[in-house]
Amino acid sequence: MAHENILFDDIRPGMRYERKHTMKTNDVTLFGMIAGSRGEGELCSVPAIGAFPLFSSTTVNFFPGNGSILAGHELKSHGWIREGDELTIVLEVTEKHEVSKQVVVQCVCTNQTGEQIASGPIVVVPPTEKRLNRFDDPPQLTLRQHYVFAALRAKADDLPPVPTAVVHPCDHDSLVGALEAAKAGLIIPILVGPRTKIEALAHAEGADLTGIRIVDAEHSHDAAHKAVALCRNGEAEALMKGSLHTDEMMRAAMSSTTGLRSGKRVSHVFVMDVPAYGRPLLVTDAAINIAPDLAGKVDITQNAINLAHILGIAEPKVAILSAVETVYDKMPSTLDAALLCKMADRGQITGGILDGPLAFDNAISMSAAKTKGIKSPVAGQADILVVPDIEAGNMLAKQMSYFAGADSAGIVLGARVPIVLTSRADDVKTRMASAAVMVLVAHAGRKGVPHA
Repeated sequence: MAHENILFDDIRPGMRYERKHTMKTNDVTLFGMIAGSRGEGELCSVPAIGAFPLFSSTTVNFFPGNGSILAGHELKSHGWIREGDELTIVLEVTEKHEVSKQVVVQCVCTNQTGEQIASGPIVVVPPTEKRLNRFDDPPQLTLRQHYVFAALRAKADDLPPVPTAVVHPCDHDSLVGALEAAKAGLIIPILVGPRTKIEALAHAEGADLTGIRIVDAEHSHDAAHKAVALCRNGEAEALMKGSLHTDEMMRAAMSSTTGLRSGKRVSHVFVMDVPAYGRPLLVTDAAINIAPDLAGKVDITQNAINLAHILGIAEPKVAILSAVETVYDKMPSTLDAALLCKMADRGQITGGILDGPLAFDNAISMSAAKTKGIKSPVAGQADILVVPDIEAGNMLAKQMSYFAGADSAGIVLGARVPIVLTSRADDVKTRMASAAVMVLVAHAGRKGVPHA
């Protein structure tokens, strides 16, 4: 919708404007920074003084509108603003000064209970030429702050390190990532690969391998089989991918005779820390199952729910994704979604709240779900996104990393041990995050908590 501004000559005392604004996670974070108030982890409430940009943006964007200049204010804070609050901002012209070409606008802001949280006059220089704003709300600012992995690291730091077979750590990120995870007390690395190559790389990187066990292997294929053998005989409790192809390592891990099969379907989960979302987001399956059938999606969904429990999400909300939010017989993913939800109703999938089919926007945006009239306990607040196939999942996860500034960790579940499955393009920070998730899964397995 285009909003036309109001020129000085057209403004009269008594003119009034009202708009509403729902407080989002980013709003609370930004306003907390402005107010100088910051709590531990994710902010829940901030002094109303931090929300003064809402009043100024209302003035310069809507009333009088585009081209206005904020000359001053005497706004006062009366309370607190919390995430989810429905704020009502009312502006009323009280004075108009012909000489200075300024107007005084009285501002009053109340929350959904009618409590006045801020008020005061704003002095504005209105525009002198007609302009349009072509949006309903000012653009949303996304603050790239990450909380999810800091919380997971804090949990992992309280646990003993996990003996981990690191497969072919023959490039910077895979070797340094493993050594950093060891230094942080997350893992006890067993480096499996060509000894001379690993030692030469460590020397070039200035890395100290004192006390680090190295299992010599001729090449990456040999390293994968030897690392899997370490997990089978109990010397290692986790498997971590280095600089080799995923299918090369997984072929060794999934061997029916010498691999790590547990009788359950394995699947991959991206644990994502998306700054704009404000909570952990699990995406599955984006790396292992190419085009899973219904039975495969049952296991994929259950694996992700079990992981969510380990990460501290007691009853995860699971969105079964498709391109639309209605069942359509020519779109198989919508049929699978409906069946998965019914299977959850019958106890064939447990521990989570399922809904689908849901399009991506409806799964993660309350406003999108509201616009489309979707009433759902999952819509707009999903903890887990179950994608139709590997292509959709891989593109979705990488878009969130590269476009939305998300951090991610990758873990494979369903084998005898958790498998850290990182991309060769992943940096040390991503590998550390994946190691932290793996530690939580490995220790849950020790206690008999299912992760698949």
